Amino acid sequence: MSYRVDKVENLIKEEISLIFLHKLDELQLGFVTITNVKVSPDLKIAKVYLSIFEKEKRELALDRIQHKTGFIRSELAHRIRIKFVPELKFFLDDTSDYIEKIESLIKKIHENDDNKGND
Repeated sequence: MSYRVDKVENLIKEEISLIFLHKLDELQLGFVTITNVKVSPDLKIAKVYLSIFEKEKRELALDRIQHKTGFIRSELAHRIRIKFVPELKFFLDDTSDYIEKIESLIKKIHENDDNKGND
């Protein structure tokens, strides 16, 4: 990956985090974290990955965020100095769910091993 793309990804991640913190509190999204930003090599599209703490609010929060994409992009354009602000696409980052599931499976395996040792 090029240094420029990496730098733009980090800048977008930082600035969108601040936009969420200061400009989107009326959406009542709960605890939202920008976990990653991946920008296409031509800098035209930015995939923004979100982690939303409350599982039952995830789809609703993502829908609200997607309805505010134009506003978020406009705010981003005022904050960063690049020729073209990428089109923003938001996705749920389910990595933490995957990790939680794996940890649960490992815990069950250990419990089964402990129970076999007691027989």
